[in-house]
Amino acid sequence: MGKRAVSDFDLVIRGGTVVNAAEISKCDVGVKDGRIVALGENLGPGAREVDAAGKYVMPGGIDSHCHIDQQSSTGGRNAESFEGGTRSAACGGTTTIICFAAQERGEEFMPIVRDYHERAKQSCIDYTFHLIISDPNDKVINEEVPQLIDEGHRSLKIFMTYPKNRLNDAEILRVLDVAKRKQALVCVHAENHDAIMYMTEKLLQAEKNSTKHHAWCKPPLVEREATHRMIMLAELVDTPIQIFHVSCEEAAEEVHRARRRGLKIFSETCPQYFVLTARDLDRDQREGAKFVCSPAPRTEGDQESLWEHINLGTIGNVTSDHAPYNIDELEGKFWAGDNAPFSQIANGVPGLETRMPITFSEGVAKGRIDLQTFVALTSTNAAKLFGLYPKKGTIAVGADADICVWDAEREVTITQDILHHDTDYTPYEGLEVTGWPAVTISRGKVVWNDGDVHCEPGWGRFLAREPYDYIKPRGGLPTPFDPVSLTTAEE
Repeated sequence: MGKRAVSDFDLVIRGGTVVNAAEISKCDVGVKDGRIVALGENLGPGAREVDAAGKYVMPGGIDSHCHIDQQSSTGGRNAESFEGGTRSAACGGTTTIICFAAQERGEEFMPIVRDYHERAKQSCIDYTFHLIISDPNDKVINEEVPQLIDEGHRSLKIFMTYPKNRLNDAEILRVLDVAKRKQALVCVHAENHDAIMYMTEKLLQAEKNSTKHHAWCKPPLVEREATHRMIMLAELVDTPIQIFHVSCEEAAEEVHRARRRGLKIFSETCPQYFVLTARDLDRDQREGAKFVCSPAPRTEGDQESLWEHINLGTIGNVTSDHAPYNIDELEGKFWAGDNAPFSQIANGVPGLETRMPITFSEGVAKGRIDLQTFVALTSTNAAKLFGLYPKKGTIAVGADADICVWDAEREVTITQDILHHDTDYTPYEGLEVTGWPAVTISRGKVVWNDGDVHCEPGWGRFLAREPYDYIKPRGGLPTPFDPVSLTTAEE
């Protein structure tokens, strides 16, 4: 009987081209105990081997904005559990998600977060949370949020619109204050609530209630104004922020101007704003509902502007803003009834699985960005911004073996029947893309292999985040007085 071959590694990814945000190299990747332990040519044998010849080996995707198993404050409930949502993410090349533990007015925060942790234990990939603050009262700001940040929930989410969520400027400043004191990043849904409500009321009075009027009630200027105001408030107290889902040129310009002044203002966009426009809403109510999301889809001109701002560095990452609501379900898109006006149709589109393919196809395949920028947009920048780097977001010795082997040549027509989410439609039905994940690896475990799903509910781990320098205040204030520390600089 011959001797059994000894494996140097649990897994070797062989013959691919490794693409990081900073460099590209041709080498094998050796994995042991869930971590990358070797990069080099002709590595020794692995207990399992992945042939990556002719393909790119990239950090697994990080989707830092997705709603899973969440009740919407505006009506409806997300269509997916953590098992279904993270399964679809893994099949799309994503190995880490950041989703939301959401407080509503009058609610204590601790029970909400504890409950969300329990539900998230069914996750197939690693995860962490943003805390949605809708009621920044004394107990929340002075007791609960500081404790939760210390426990590793190091990012906060606020809304400037939606009746049950929105904060006024004074409340926003309270959140910015605690974020600066406790070293957390504030993420913002920036739209002018009163302007949206005024337009909505007037449109409904005029009996303009179809889905196409969703875009009419919230034109780009409501996003522009709120983005400008949010940047001003953040600058007042010197607290870094990220503007969520920038959809139009006007909002991107506000972020660009702030960054040119040296402010720590970050922003993201989403694939829906690359490929959908307001025209997609101009259908009968049942079809148009599939494209209702906020901010609303814009124009082709705005799409091109977003790519320009990606290349300028204004927009640093692409997220799905995955917010799935079924068409044919009582708590879905039509929670308020089949004939509901646009104002009562659940906001959001599914997109965890399609985020990376659409971004690659519209970006790399069409020559708008290079491979390294794609990796930065879909993984590395989010890892740095949310305190996960270098454990996540890079192919490097010591990093978690979260890896996506990418087939840049594969052409796919996106249809509902090829996707792995639990939502009953995709807004991208019939969209042709170039580039698709061949293999997805989560901490050394193959979870997606060219059509075969190997996801295991409970495999995912919660990622507690320690303080990190990337989001430290820049150290500049508009006056000598620091309103957070109550100190005055020497003049």
